Amino acid sequence: MPNKDLFHTAVRNALEKDRWKITHDPLFLNFAQVEMFVDLGAEPLIAAEKDNAQIAIEVKTFIGSSAISEFHTALGQYLNYLIALEEQHPGRVLYLAVPVEIYESFFRLEFGQIAIRRYQLKLVVYDPFQEVIVQW
Repeated sequence: MPNKDLFHTAVRNALEKDRWKITHDPLFLNFAQVEMFVDLGAEPLIAAEKDNAQIAIEVKTFIGSSAISEFHTALGQYLNYLIALEEQHPGRVLYLAVPVEIYESFFRLEFGQIAIRRYQLKLVVYDPFQEVIVQW
């Protein structure tokens, strides 16, 4: 089992505050002879509130020295997990969880916005210190 990201617990707590029930920690995928672990699987605490959605969350901290290098890794994982989820859990929506500071300093740049559109990235922006979801 892989190591948890630095802000894993903060994102888990933020999701629970936002009325999500954590169903998997981590969400194990075994697709096409490759084992993968998405950080979290969740569903709404009250199904009627969020249309009975099921989600998977890949938590990223972006604490390395290069945001673009961290983005390359995160995007690669996101795209691989997306393939496996589409095949094994077609109703589950994948999100990339990023700290609000990185969202503001990288994902709001023109390059970040183009990447979000091009790869149809779904982001969850979180505050790791207040342990809240800032934006879906």
